[in-house]
Amino acid sequence: MMAHDDKLAYEALVQFMYRTPIGLLQADIGGAIDMLNPMAAQLLMPLAPEGALDNLYAIFAATAPDLRAAVARCTEPSGAVVEGLRIDAPPGRDGPQVLSLSVMKIDRNRLMATINDITLEARREQERLASRLSSATRTDALTRMPNRAALHEELRAILERRKAGSRAGFAVLFMNCDRFRQVNDTLGQAMGDQLLVLVAERIRNVLRPPSDRITVGERGGQLAARIGGDEFVVVLDGLRRVEDAESVAARLIGAIGRAYHLQGQDVICNVSVGIAWGDGHEPDALLRDAGIAMLEAKRAGGARVVRFAAEMRERAARRNDIELELRQALQNGQLFVVYQPVVALCADGGTDHSAGVEALVRWRHPVRGIVPPFEFIGVAEECGLICALGDFVLERACRDFVHWQGELGDLAPRLLAVNLSRAQLGQQDWAGTVARILAKTGMEAQRLQLEVTESLAAQDTDVQQRLHELKALGITLALDDFGTGYSSLASLHLLPVDTVKIDRSFVSQSETSHHHRVLIEATVKVAQSLGMSTVAEGIETAAQATVVRTLQCDKGQGYLYARPLPSEDLAAWLRRPGGA
Repeated sequence: MMAHDDKLAYEALVQFMYRTPIGLLQADIGGAIDMLNPMAAQLLMPLAPEGALDNLYAIFAATAPDLRAAVARCTEPSGAVVEGLRIDAPPGRDGPQVLSLSVMKIDRNRLMATINDITLEARREQERLASRLSSATRTDALTRMPNRAALHEELRAILERRKAGSRAGFAVLFMNCDRFRQVNDTLGQAMGDQLLVLVAERIRNVLRPPSDRITVGERGGQLAARIGGDEFVVVLDGLRRVEDAESVAARLIGAIGRAYHLQGQDVICNVSVGIAWGDGHEPDALLRDAGIAMLEAKRAGGARVVRFAAEMRERAARRNDIELELRQALQNGQLFVVYQPVVALCADGGTDHSAGVEALVRWRHPVRGIVPPFEFIGVAEECGLICALGDFVLERACRDFVHWQGELGDLAPRLLAVNLSRAQLGQQDWAGTVARILAKTGMEAQRLQLEVTESLAAQDTDVQQRLHELKALGITLALDDFGTGYSSLASLHLLPVDTVKIDRSFVSQSETSHHHRVLIEATVKVAQSLGMSTVAEGIETAAQATVVRTLQCDKGQGYLYARPLPSEDLAAWLRRPGGA
């Protein structure tokens, strides 16, 4: 009786398998199929090369190439291998267009797979997404990309799926264009908008299949959005590894960084990318972390990708604190200017201590005391305070310089050097700002020397245009830290500068290194041939002073003569015989 009942149960099971609307198949661990029901055959036929339905891995070789590896990674005797893996049927085929594949190990030697037709479900999901993104409240008007609201909606949906048990990983890529403000200032906002449209199109092209070969799990997908200004975000859902997100980011950097042709000229617009791996945060927290990583990429030089790490959040918090306190410092008069003498190295062996001074900013914090510049200058550049900071230094220094001339007479410095920032040179009418400060303080233009780093001066024609505008005011220009940037002696004649300041890294080794002495000598000779003067920076010993004097440097600057001094102390230093 039991044998008869077992036979009936087996026959019922077989009938169920053959009649169920779900595709079912059984295969050995090597992929050889030993049983499949009619629905499985119907669903898989469009995928099977030449209609062969004898091997599971062969059927999915094109649409799920990692299936065999996924089975190999599943070392347990039984359990799920993949769940709900989305399979797109080849184009031009009749029948289902989207399938869902789940594979589980029954034991060490057998696999069971289920295949579902989810074409209608996928179509409805696409229609719902298209409907949402067509709404003006969820679409960026300029690029026609999803906007911040749509991005938040997508991130919330992904996080909800994770709460419901989804094991697929996802990543948020935060992108910001490097030096976009300069492009906008140079070509105008209309051209800047056109550039953003082109950037958006390149992002779409990178993410558009089949160029993107990310291995994804359940509900895998991707979304690109513009969230404001020159900031874009890409969400990659269904990833197995964060390295896949880094691979996509590298392709985005490469594609976006190719030249754009605007207004008859080639424009370069690189992007910096920060990646946050989804781990259950709120959307705003994910975007914040990805944005922090993006800023780290910019600090590292731009046009690169950085993965978020927890310690970055702590550094960002410290920078935010410094930014807030620095804004208060500008308002409350905590910033002040000190001056380091620049002496003339006379041919007769003497030293003229009234040749000039260099203005340097300092911060007197009410709790921390004197804050060194390296702790706040970078923050000022990042948060947009560097222009206000630079203008404060220029005006304060000009006032002090005019005061010294009235107080010290012939002992007063003859030249005032003030450093320029990238942001100041990025302002279209900054030469007008300088002219107003000169008029306001009574400073003579020819007494002012503005200093720009070698890397910045050699960067592009826009910067050099600003430098020519400053020279037209009668101001002299100096190339700071020469030897550490992009230019060379061969291209020195292309830069609109009057003075070359030889970097301290050369001067510090001039006593012991013949190589460095040769470099200093060559710089001096090229500068002299171009009618430029030279200043040796960082002189700390009498021997270094002797070397640079012998090599015919015009001026010197360093701790051997004096450290940076407040205005009153500088006046006292100049009054003493020989600046002692």
